[in-house]
Amino acid sequence: MSTAAARPNLTVVPPMPTTAPAPLEGVVVEKAPVALRSASALARAVAHVRQHHGYAPLASRGYRRIAARWVDGYHDDYPHMIATARKALGASGDVAEHAALEQRKGELRQAYKRHRLIYSTKTGMWATTALTAASVGTLSGGFWVTLATGLGAYLYGIRHGVAEDQATTPSADGTPAGQVGAVPSPGVRGVDDLVTALVKAGIISEAQRAETRILGGIRPDGPGWAATIELPEGMKAVEATSKVGELASALRKKGLQLEFKPDSSEAAHEGMARLWVADSPTPYAGPKVYSELVDAPRWHFWRDGIPLGMDARQARQVLRLIWSSMLIGGLQDYGKSYLARLIAAAAALDPTVRIIVITGKKGPDWAPLKAIAHRYIAGSDPGTIREIFATMTSTIEEMQARGDELDRLFEKEPHKVPEGKITPELAAAGMGPVLLIVEELQELLDGAAVTKMAMPDDESDNPRLVSAKGPLVDIFARFNRLTRYVLGMGLYVTQRPDAGSVPTELRDVCIKRASFRTKTRNSSEMVLGEEAVKAGATPHALLESSKGIFVLDEGAEDGYRTLRGDVIDLPDFAKICERGRRLRIAADTLTGDAAAREERAQQAEEARLLITGCLQAMADLGRDAARLDELATAAATDPDDLSDELRAAGVVRPEKVTIAGKRIRGYDRACLEAALKAL
Repeated sequence: MSTAAARPNLTVVPPMPTTAPAPLEGVVVEKAPVALRSASALARAVAHVRQHHGYAPLASRGYRRIAARWVDGYHDDYPHMIATARKALGASGDVAEHAALEQRKGELRQAYKRHRLIYSTKTGMWATTALTAASVGTLSGGFWVTLATGLGAYLYGIRHGVAEDQATTPSADGTPAGQVGAVPSPGVRGVDDLVTALVKAGIISEAQRAETRILGGIRPDGPGWAATIELPEGMKAVEATSKVGELASALRKKGLQLEFKPDSSEAAHEGMARLWVADSPTPYAGPKVYSELVDAPRWHFWRDGIPLGMDARQARQVLRLIWSSMLIGGLQDYGKSYLARLIAAAAALDPTVRIIVITGKKGPDWAPLKAIAHRYIAGSDPGTIREIFATMTSTIEEMQARGDELDRLFEKEPHKVPEGKITPELAAAGMGPVLLIVEELQELLDGAAVTKMAMPDDESDNPRLVSAKGPLVDIFARFNRLTRYVLGMGLYVTQRPDAGSVPTELRDVCIKRASFRTKTRNSSEMVLGEEAVKAGATPHALLESSKGIFVLDEGAEDGYRTLRGDVIDLPDFAKICERGRRLRIAADTLTGDAAAREERAQQAEEARLLITGCLQAMADLGRDAARLDELATAAATDPDDLSDELRAAGVVRPEKVTIAGKRIRGYDRACLEAALKAL
């Protein structure tokens, strides 16, 4: 037998005996009388109570658990968050980022103080209520009430003492009760079994077994277990992590349960990899998690980033898009628009962010952004494609003008641009981030392919017409390259991850990339890039049921992450955009198409009030028609001015208005109601 075959799969369950148990000796009662069986059950129950000392240890453990949960709630992860902010503060070299982190640390400290005060107050109120009720009951009810109160408290402790035991008690087949097919974390035999799995996956050979080390052993890590693997000399970790699917098979796990990445820690080297395996076969399963942005009155896009969702360890994850652009790809109906909507919602709630929307298809998905978008363009016909070029050209020119202003500031007021970049203070003063959202990229490129246009640099009298697809890709890529340092950010979404819909020229200038489910490894590489897929990112291994799950690669040393995104439904997104509109009006940052839309809405409201007032004047006169001077008197204005205002409101004066058989210069109810209906 080979060494590999001699080692079982990763498990802590001891092997089942190969021989049958010895037969029981004594009398076997096939069908015992009911009384006999009841007596035996009662005797066993009494013996069980005695054996466990009246369950006193369980009650003690239960109250210890209650106390531990209270302490956890009292702290609520604030010490950890403050420590993380302090660590990031020490590592930050950017002046603007340092200031933002310092502010964040102070906010966390204040929030921690408020939380402790509120938590302690609630605890004190509940404790006072319980003690008062128990005291009153004891004084008024006597011995039996006292006994019942004490027994209830005792049983309450026992209940909390056994709660976790019941969830982990193994069944007959070694599987924890209530968890069909769940696999426990590895025990003392896990190291050898893990190395065997590496051999079976083809990551190392049998001859390299002795050279492969599991540093620190296999250790519990959240809802799973983790291991740091040092590969044989000469083998790179990126070569091993590319076989994450084979390793999942060797461990008898689903691919979604594994995270297998090169180790990017300071103590690591090129031959070290990190493995994490979830206990649950569906680590991302669960009910919808609605984004905190749904109820947020305002958001700081620069400081707070974008809350995305959670990883397999149930840890919350945040995306920071400042100084970069992002590409989102994958198959249709797996959640790309939801992820893009999270980013758009965070931008909408920050009035310093200017939003430009370009979508290849008309529809309601992005319509709420019309209320705040500086430019909103929908469609992929030739006329729309040319409009996109005009918008992108003017936007790039405007962003480059920001660069000129930064140069001027650096010469005259260098303290305002310590790193030569826009700071949060400059952003708040008018140089805020500009987010370009390009949805349905594949439709735009298809429309551009059949649109003929002259090359931008061809100024001849008879320019040669070419397909607009190449220039469109180029102008999007130019936006990413030229505006990044002045807070230009591109967000590109495509549902057809192939070479035609995700041009390499555009993908390479998107530092951050997210891929939902794809069909092939090649499609995954089209979105995430070849290096990320080699490092173990496998959106092509996601299942058909993996709705809302995506692989995110931010171009950082720690590699990719697999996340389940938060949710913002379309009605909630519309409410967020409405809050964003009000924030921009208050901050005087509503510009472009949204400002024109707001102005038209105000004009329509003024016209509606004017016409409604004229209709009320007719009602007061008791007629369905009125002379112009009568309406002017009711409105307290000049007749000529009222005539101009009604004309601007869309009211068409009828050729003939009759009152008491006489033709007059005026208006009737019909013409006013027609104009009101048209508004």
